[in-house]
Parts: sequence; C-alpha cells; structure tokens
Amino acid sequence: MHFTQQVLDDLRQRGIRTTEVTLHVGAGTFQPVKVEDANLHPMHTEIIAVPRQAIADIQSGLGHIVAVGTTSMRTLESLYFMGVRLHDIRTTDYHDIDTLHIDQHEPYIQQYTLTAHDALQAILDYLDATGQNTLHAETQIMIRPGYTFRIVEQLITNFHQPKSTLLLLVSAFVDGDWHTIYDYALSHDFRFLSYGDSSILFRNSK
Repeated sequence: MHFTQQVLDDLRQRGIRTTEVTLHVGAGTFQPVKVEDANLHPMHTEIIAVPRQAIADIQSGLGHIVAVGTTSMRTLESLYFMGVRLHDIRTTDYHDIDTLHIDQHEPYIQQYTLTAHDALQAILDYLDATGQNTLHAETQIMIRPGYTFRIVEQLITNFHQPKSTLLLLVSAFVDGDWHTIYDYALSHDFRFLSYGDSSILFRNSK
C-alpha cells in the first residue's frame, strides 16, 4: 500500500527490478501468541503461488532481495525449504509429489547446508520437469528468533502489534533489536498496523 505506480516506475528506471509472489494469509498469522513458548503457537497452513519467472528473478538477485511485507518474507523464505525438499528427491519421483508442504518447525529441526541458489535451482528444475509455470505449495513457516534467513536481505514492513507472530518475525530479522526500533516509532508518534507508517529493516548479519 506504500507503493504508487509512480514509485514503482521510478524504481525500475533506477534499475531496481520487482517481481510478485502470492501468499493467501492464514488466521494463525494474526492470532495473538498466548503461550510462553512461541514454538507452541499454531500456525495455520497458507497457500503460496510463485511463477517460474519470479523464482528465476529471485535467484539472480540473491544478496539484494528486499521483501515488501511480512507476507512476502514468509513466501520467499519458504521457497528455500521447498527447494531443499526437491533437491533431495530423484527427478523420477517428481510426479509422486502430491503437495509441497513446509511445517512450522521445519526450519529448526536440522542444520541446512544447501545454498539458496541451489535450493531455488531445484525448484526451477522441478517446474521444468513437470511442465509447470507456477509453483503451488503450502507453508506453515513460523519465523521467530533463532531463525536463519536464506533469501531476504532487507524488509519493508509496517509496525506490528505486541504478542504477534509478525513482531516475532521482525525480532528474528534484526537479531532481537526490535525494542530500539519500536521505542523510536512510539516516541515519534508513528502510526502502527496495516494502514500505518512503514519502515525498511536491514538484516543483522553479525
């Protein structure tokens, strides 16, 4: 909502490419976290759709990817784990895949060594082998402190309500330093939630 057509045109004139992804947001994203252990908060399954060209664009832009919104963030990061899954499947078994589904705990159950480039290539290979132009899949991904980001370098997002999974995502992205950002927003009368002010956050890679 912060991007007018003129802004998008100006970005393209500056050589900044844009691409679109789709995630049908589930109720679990907006339900408040009511448990002390965020691991126990249930994330609902969300449907994503990403065109093959978008995946190729993301692959070629790795190292410079800016997610516009937490929805885009969850979609982009889910792609990595789908690529890992497909990388480990023989091409002869592609047609046995019913639905690609990422569980909310999947990012935390093991160490992943596959590069983001190779994970995205695995998706491209899968789409080509099965004659598909768009990846359709499901994700329950929950990005919380302790998460390792593979795709996104910067995040444009609004200011989120307390005890939300979205604030957990922001905390993970800035390595827990969300208090400083939100204290600044509050002290300067920034507007919160969907129709409020926006920010650009840089991944803390220390």
